[in-house]
Amino acid sequence: MSSTSTPRPSVVQLAIKEKAALYAAYIPLFSEGGMFIPTTRDYRLGDDVYVLLSLPEDPQRYPIAGRVAWVTPPKAAGNRTQGVGIQFPRDEKSRLLKIKIEEILGSHLGSERPTQTI
Repeated sequence: MSSTSTPRPSVVQLAIKEKAALYAAYIPLFSEGGMFIPTTRDYRLGDDVYVLLSLPEDPQRYPIAGRVAWVTPPKAAGNRTQGVGIQFPRDEKSRLLKIKIEEILGSHLGSERPTQTI
């Protein structure tokens, strides 16, 4: 067995139960959309992460083969939650998921309320 094989992407399940939590986790800054995932695992920018995302009032789980594009370290300034921002891939499924999330959030998107990232 060779030890040079790339590690398989980790799998994370993220179940978001209400709109406020979706607003706090969603990252509209990423052109393809993205999601903040609270985690104490040590990720680096560019790591592949496979996310199974559940949205509020939606029984379906959405698989996302994302990439770490944001890292909030432990004990971050402003009492921010430790975790990573996963950027959605540039594909049709992600485009449709981004549209769905933005429809759920609706007028919340323009809100001044703080989120997990910015």
